[in-house]
This record gives sequence, C-alpha cells and structure tokens, in this order.
Amino acid sequence: MNLLYLCTGNSCRSQMAEGWTRHLKGDQINVYSAGIETHGLNPYAVKVMAEAGVDISGQKSQHIDEFKDTPIDVVVTVCNHAHETCPWFPADCKVVHVGFDDPPRMARELAAKGASDEEQLDAYRRVRDQIRGFVQGLPANVQ
Repeated sequence: MNLLYLCTGNSCRSQMAEGWTRHLKGDQINVYSAGIETHGLNPYAVKVMAEAGVDISGQKSQHIDEFKDTPIDVVVTVCNHAHETCPWFPADCKVVHVGFDDPPRMARELAAKGASDEEQLDAYRRVRDQIRGFVQGLPANVQ
C-alpha cells in the first residue's frame, strides 16, 4: 500500500505520522508525507520523535505536487485545513480524514499563558502519542 499523509505545511503532524509509519509499519506500507504548502521540518517535532526513538531529522517538507506521478492508494489528511482544501485525487485513491490537534498552535497558546518550554513540548508529545496509536492500527484504520 502507498500511503500519503497530507497536512497544511508538512512540518509537524504529517512528518510525525510518516516517521511512525516507517518505524512501525515500514515492512507493510510505503509512506510519504506532503503539504498544501511547505513550512520546513518543525524542530520540536524532531525532538519529541527522537525522545520516542524515531529519527525524522532526515525527512523534508514536501509539496503535494511532488507526488502527482506517484501512485497513491490512501491519502490521510491529518489537519482540518488540509482536509477542507484537499486537492483532487484519482477515483481509485481513498481519502481518509484523521484530525490531530496542532502542536505549534497549542504551544504558542501555552507560551502566551506563561507555560514553560517543557509544558509546551508536552503538547507535541501528546499529539505524537496519538499519532502513534493511529499508526499502530494500520492498515485497518484506513479500510
């Protein structure tokens, strides 16, 4: 199965999902991630994934157009914006929406309330662990 995670900027949630899928299901799933825009790799996503034993530092933020010639079986949108603005895919490509909270936005909100760096990182850790749970259920979670 060829699976593509799609997010707005391909910087955090889709990157974590790609990393988890390679780590946990790499023998079953060819995985990619992309964004409707490219925002670069979020350093906090890299940090919390490394804490969990998954190195995503070599991944890069990619635009959805880079995959126009790649046969994709399933697209998983991991944020509401990507789901709402999801580009057109061929009829034989299944699109599944699994919305996860936005760690950078949550961290900014926490910082505005005076939260420590560690408390801000906890927002990333919570979403990282939710994504891991989703990936552990693949491929059944996208059937």
